[in-house]
Order: sequence, then structure tokens, then C-alpha cells
Amino acid sequence: MMTTVPFGILLAATAMDGLLAGASLDQSIKQLPARHRIGLVAFSAYSQAGDLGNGILWYAFLGIGAALLTIVAAVMTIVAGVPFGQSLPVLIAAILSVLHSLVTMQAAPTNFSQRKVANDEIALTAVFNRFEGLQTLRATLQALTFFAMLWAFFVMYYS
Repeated sequence: MMTTVPFGILLAATAMDGLLAGASLDQSIKQLPARHRIGLVAFSAYSQAGDLGNGILWYAFLGIGAALLTIVAAVMTIVAGVPFGQSLPVLIAAILSVLHSLVTMQAAPTNFSQRKVANDEIALTAVFNRFEGLQTLRATLQALTFFAMLWAFFVMYYS
């Protein structure tokens, strides 16, 4: 059954959630573990040049954009009167978007705090260990959001 929720908003939200999940998983799986191989001071320099440089705008665009599009898609399913069984996946995705945004509100300042302790390996260890825990949670929530949006897309357009 075809739903009245616009195809474009679900496609855009799903695409943004996928990009965000991919970027976040890259951070968790590839980038953060590299600190153990190259050393904390070198990793901090890389992180400050990348994540805390051009990465600020990129991650803000992805994180805020994906969350907003997902929440708009959820609101549109409610306004359109989409049956609960069809709207459930996008509603779950919206809740997950709020959760990953809340975790980001903790993770971002933690990552920014490395600037204050740039050459102190003990302090950097604490910063990056805390950030890694928050980042793992955030990446999990973002990946689950993407999978929920894929589920929503399938339920609304292919069932």
C-alpha cells in the first residue's frame, strides 16, 4: 500500500542517516583505534586538524540534518494518518535521532576538551577513552536509526 508521506522526505532522511552512520562508524572502527598505533599526541594533532577543523561543519551538517529530516518524516507520518504499523519504524528512528543528539551533546564537548590538554598523554588518555565510550554509543544509535529508516522505507513503499 502506497503511503501519503512524500517519497522525497523519506529518501532524504534515509540517505542522511546512512551518511551519518557511515561517518560515525568510520570514526569508531578506523580512526579512534589508530591512537593506539600512532600515539595520543599525534592522534590529537590529527583529530584537531580534521575533526575539530573542517569536520566541525561536516559533522554538524550530517548530525543536525539527519536528525531534523528524520523527525520531520516522523511528524509527516503522524499528520498524514499513516497506520501505526507502517509509521512505527520512522517513529523509532525519530526517537533514536533524539537519543543520538543527546549523546552528541556530551561527546562533542568531550572531544573539544583535548585542546586544553594537547601534550599531556595522561589527560589525553582520559579524554579519548571517555570520547570513545560516548562515540560507541552514538555510532550504535546512528546505525540503528539508519536501519529503522530502511525498515520504514520498505514498510511504507514496498509492503
